[in-house]
Amino acid sequence: MQKKVAIIIERANITLGGAERSVFELAPALSGLGLEVDILAAKGQTSTKNIHILCQDTFGKRVSPLVFEKELKKHLSENRYDIIHSVLPFDFADIYQPRGGTYTELIVRNAASYQNKLLSFCKRLTAFANLRRTTFLRAERQLCKEPGGPVIVALSNYVAGQFKRHYAVSDERVVVILNGVKINKKIDAKQAERFRTQILTRLGLKEADNPILFLFAAYNFRLKGLSAAIKALKYKTEKYGLTHKTYLIIVGNDRAHKYISLAKKLGVDKQILFLGSVQHIQNILSIIDVAILPTFYDPCSRFILEALSADKPVITTRFNGAIDLFTNNRHGKIIDEATDIPALAEAVSYFTDRSNIQKAKDSITADNLAEKISIKRVARQLESLYESILKRKGLK
Repeated sequence: MQKKVAIIIERANITLGGAERSVFELAPALSGLGLEVDILAAKGQTSTKNIHILCQDTFGKRVSPLVFEKELKKHLSENRYDIIHSVLPFDFADIYQPRGGTYTELIVRNAASYQNKLLSFCKRLTAFANLRRTTFLRAERQLCKEPGGPVIVALSNYVAGQFKRHYAVSDERVVVILNGVKINKKIDAKQAERFRTQILTRLGLKEADNPILFLFAAYNFRLKGLSAAIKALKYKTEKYGLTHKTYLIIVGNDRAHKYISLAKKLGVDKQILFLGSVQHIQNILSIIDVAILPTFYDPCSRFILEALSADKPVITTRFNGAIDLFTNNRHGKIIDEATDIPALAEAVSYFTDRSNIQKAKDSITADNLAEKISIKRVARQLESLYESILKRKGLK
C-alpha cells in the first residue's frame, strides 16, 4: 500500500518566504519517490487536491495556534496518514522540522540584528508580547521535554545545536537533514537578459565596464544584514579601491528608504541598486557574479543554496546553517559576524578579482555541490527516516 504523508504548515503561499517555498518543493520530491503527500495548512489559496486549507472560513490572514490545532486533529481523525510531518511544534506529529530554527534562537538573533544594546534588550523583552509566537515557543519547549515526542529534524548543524543548547535535547532525539532546493531550474534567457540590461542602464554602465555584481536577496533586510553589506562597500572602497567595479544588487520587497539613506550617507549610493521583488531568482542569479548574505540569523538560507546550485560563489556568516553545504575559502567566504565589516569588506574585495570568482565556480562544479544541495537528496533522507519511524511503530 502506498505510504501517505501529511505535511503541516501554517500558510500555503509560496510568496510568503523560504519556509513555504521549501514545503512546496519537498512535496513533489517525496511524491516522486512513490509517497502520497498532502499539505495541511491553516490559510492559503489553492485548487490543488493534495492541499487542504483547514481554517479558510476563519477571519484574518492568520489563525491562533489553538484553532489550527483543533482543525488539524479533526482532519486527522477523519483521514488516514502513515506519517505526520509538521513544521510547527505540534506534539501529535511524528516529525517536527522547524523551517525557521528554534523560536528561542530566532528571538535572540532577531534582537541582535538591531545592533544597539538597549534596543536589543527591549526587543527580547517585547518578543513575548507576540501571543502567537509565545504559544509556539511554549509548545516547542514542552515538545522537547517529552521523551516520546516527535523526532526533531534539523535543517543544519546550527539548528541541531540550538535544540541542544536551549532545550537540552539529547543527540539521539535530533536528526540532521541538511536543507535543499530544487536544482536545474529552467532559466528564461530573455528575462535574464532584460535584468542585465536594466541593471546596467540604471547604474549607468556598459558591458565594456566589466562590472562585478554582488546579489543580496531577502524578505527581511535588517535581519539578513543589508546594512552590513552596504557598510562593507564603503570600507572596501576606502581600503581596497576599485569603486568602479563593484556593485550591490538588492532583491526583495522590504522597505528600502532606510538603506538608500545609509548608502547616500556613506557615499556608495551609486554602487547599489534596488530591484524590488523578483519572481524567479534563478534568472537574476544567472547574470550576477557573487551572492552575498551577511545574515544575523538564518537556519539554512535557500538563497545561498540556490546561488551555489547556479555555480555562484557566496559570502555569508556562521549564523547561517547553509555553511554546512559548502567549504570556506573554496566555494565562498564565511565571516564570523555581520558586524565584522572589515572581514566582510575583505571577502567582497577577494571576489572583485575575476580569477578568484572563476576558481570558486570551478570548485563548485568539480565538487558537484548541486547534487549535495538537491531537494531530491532531502526527500531520499526523509523517506529513510519515515521508514525507520514506521518500523518503530510496527506499521512497516
